[in-house]
Amino acid sequence: MEQVLDRGLHEECGVLGMFGIENARDLMYYGLHALQHRGQEGAGIVTVDADGIMRRIKGMGLVSEVFNSENLKYLEGNMAIGHVRYSTSARGGIENIQPFLFHHHTGDFALVHNGNLVNANEMRIYLEECGSIFQSTSDSEILAHLIKKEHSGPIQVHGIMEALNKLEGAFAFLIMTKDRIYCCRDRYGLRPLSIGKLGDGYVISSETCAFEVTGAKFYRDVEPGEVLVIDSGGIYSYSYSAHRNHYMCAMEYIYFARPDSDIEGCNVHAFRKESGRLLYKEAPADADIVIGVPDSSISAAIGYSEASGIPYEMGLIKNKYVGRTFIQPSQELREKGVRMKLSAVSTIVKGKRVVLIDDSIVRGTTSRYIVRLLREAGAAEVHVRIASPQMTDPCFYGVDTSSYEELISKQHSAEEIREIIGADSLHFLSTDALYRAARRSELCIACFTGKYPTKLYSALEAAKRGARR
Repeated sequence: MEQVLDRGLHEECGVLGMFGIENARDLMYYGLHALQHRGQEGAGIVTVDADGIMRRIKGMGLVSEVFNSENLKYLEGNMAIGHVRYSTSARGGIENIQPFLFHHHTGDFALVHNGNLVNANEMRIYLEECGSIFQSTSDSEILAHLIKKEHSGPIQVHGIMEALNKLEGAFAFLIMTKDRIYCCRDRYGLRPLSIGKLGDGYVISSETCAFEVTGAKFYRDVEPGEVLVIDSGGIYSYSYSAHRNHYMCAMEYIYFARPDSDIEGCNVHAFRKESGRLLYKEAPADADIVIGVPDSSISAAIGYSEASGIPYEMGLIKNKYVGRTFIQPSQELREKGVRMKLSAVSTIVKGKRVVLIDDSIVRGTTSRYIVRLLREAGAAEVHVRIASPQMTDPCFYGVDTSSYEELISKQHSAEEIREIIGADSLHFLSTDALYRAARRSELCIACFTGKYPTKLYSALEAAKRGARR
């Protein structure tokens, strides 16, 4: 994936919740760490103690930077929700770090959200005209105002359901009151949300990889259009929409999720490996070795290697200890910073015809750099194979590609892109192969086809304006 250079393709965040878990803060820390790949800008946790008092710690940075043994002691209680996030360039800042905590005379509540609302601007204007005052620029705060606008009393499931029916887009919400957690998923099934069982308690997570580190066992997925209520009596299910689909974001399988996560019954590593096999069937190459761009393309590279019989080699190495870097003051220093993050193994690739597997091309800058890196290391040929279709349209559901001008495949054909990145050949996976790899009939592949599962309101016009600038 184009993660070596700053190409702006990020998922918005990950959510985590716990109910009935003694000293929930401890497992929350490890669970959020397992979800760190979904957001590295900020993190936060809210707990509820035995007296119903909510306590929150949040901050900018990685989970290990925000929390420590001292401040975690402050977070008392057996119930908690937490969050890790990315942001778009215009939506950063500590005020947008979640969880959001709301104080109300009918009872305090906290909220976390993964996804993006395509009618956020319309709902924000509507609520502000009704007297709401927003404390952040995040879409997530809209649900809290909607709930309280419709119902002045304590939060109840029917008020949440009415509010959810006014929202359009992709979302997985966790709402926590003093004695229960509400787990909400959009009616299109665009964002994942799963429940795990841990003793007599429950763990709720964007990805099942958090269950492994906390010791929870997978229990069930939250269904599209469903609200699950977890309290001392157990789990209760409510459906807020008769219109339901399972349009899981294809990029969750292709890139965002960890390989050890299962999304709606499909293991992410297995999906990527199968997509690599299908990629070989669609675009074979005459080569000596197969290499993958670490880390998310490794599984697809293994699949391509197995299907082709071409040996898989570790031809690219990612330095996992570079950490986050500041913007360098010159192009020369920027390129040196990139070389710190990714390097070619010259003794492996020298004189070899290389098949380079990556999982997508967004702007093309990183692909061009990697091809040049391999040639400088002595590769005789570089054949690029992409384990996803050409990305031609922006995502409005929580992936940070919001304008057409960012997407090289919107402006150029595959052959033109091949020339731009300097590869000997270039092929993309077909959309049909995505469905076959996931063994399902429904996926959101809007970024590859321009066919969006929801109405887009003003979001599409904003993207077009961005392309005209």
